Amino acid sequence: MSTTLDTTFAALSDPTRRAILAMLLEDDMAVTDVAEPFAMSLAAISKHLTILTRAGLISQEKRGRVKWCKLEPDALRDATIWMQGFGQFEAVNLDAFERFLKEELDG
Repeated sequence: MSTTLDTTFAALSDPTRRAILAMLLEDDMAVTDVAEPFAMSLAAISKHLTILTRAGLISQEKRGRVKWCKLEPDALRDATIWMQGFGQFEAVNLDAFERFLKEELDG
């Protein structure tokens, strides 16, 4: 489980990847739409998406000629269980996670 946790927390450590997760809370998105708000190349965004995919936080699938990204919220389960072991953290729910991500991005 520690490898999974390491991968999850490493993926969450970057603000761009957290912003991508926040965007995907709303709905599935095409890769080009994910890339649009960022001042970086499509190749750089693709690297971030690869890290999120390897961590299991998102999935990607091709629909026609377009590659789509989808949030996989169950991927946070192991991290949530690990944090609960400290007794200071409540279970992560998507609403709270969305608020946290928005505060991180806006603050």
